[in-house]
Amino acid sequence: MLRTMLSIRLFEQRVKQLYRAGEIVGAIHLYIGEEAIATGVSEALRRDDYVFSTHRGHGHLIAKGGDLKRMMAELMGKATGCSRGCGGSMHMFDPSIGFMGGNGIVGGGIPLALGAAFSAQYRGADSVAVAYFGDGGMYQGVLHESLNLAAKWKLPFIAVCENNRYAATTPVAKSAASHDFSTYAAPHGIPGVRVDGNDCLAVHKAAKQAVARARAGQGATLLDCETYRVEPHCGIIPDDRPQEERDEWGRIENDPIERSRRRLKITQPQFAKLRAEIESGLDEAVEFARQSPMPKIGSCDA
Repeated sequence: MLRTMLSIRLFEQRVKQLYRAGEIVGAIHLYIGEEAIATGVSEALRRDDYVFSTHRGHGHLIAKGGDLKRMMAELMGKATGCSRGCGGSMHMFDPSIGFMGGNGIVGGGIPLALGAAFSAQYRGADSVAVAYFGDGGMYQGVLHESLNLAAKWKLPFIAVCENNRYAATTPVAKSAASHDFSTYAAPHGIPGVRVDGNDCLAVHKAAKQAVARARAGQGATLLDCETYRVEPHCGIIPDDRPQEERDEWGRIENDPIERSRRRLKITQPQFAKLRAEIESGLDEAVEFARQSPMPKIGSCDA
């Protein structure tokens, strides 16, 4: 899990560099600071479980086992990308590993995941479906409609709120009466679990229990994972969050990767070796993307 989190972090840092250099264009939403959530959840999933992502989905795909070369190619708009260069940052897909794509609509992946959960139940499969969304998605009516159906039909559905305290630039304090989103599960009669989203093992434990419950036919779970995104909402707007807040969350003790490194007693030389291995793979991914052809005109229409 430490390797996965570090892979996400380094991938996103490389994407940021390439974006600033003009090799990646369009909107990008980086996952830096939230790596423990996708990693902890995905560690509890199987290849045939479904994941529905968001506009901030690079980390979700990497944690589910996405190919870094095809991801980088997609970000550069190349034909070898995981969406043939037609989707870009917010619309990556890899159904072969159960990754059912990102979504630019706030909360848009929630009902899609509900459909996958219904499909699994209808077919007699024991797969589960995970919907990721941010705290802005907690205010969408479709979330509660989906939780209601998931509860009524005991669907294998797991709703994961990546509560990074901001819906784009709007803080939770200005948009929610209650900051404990796990309580939103109670009216639907399903478990709601609030977890430290920067603690990979805590996320994994909660996700593992939710997955076991879903596979056993006991229905849905809502996870409220508290975290903080290090980067601005996206690459084209300034970061106007309070500096003292950013400094507090930026402390090394709050970093999900550093917390895991210390827990595992990984030495700095060992960590540097791991980092170098991942960086080497990213070098190959970038070169693969650069050398890949652009999509042919009309290839994205099919």
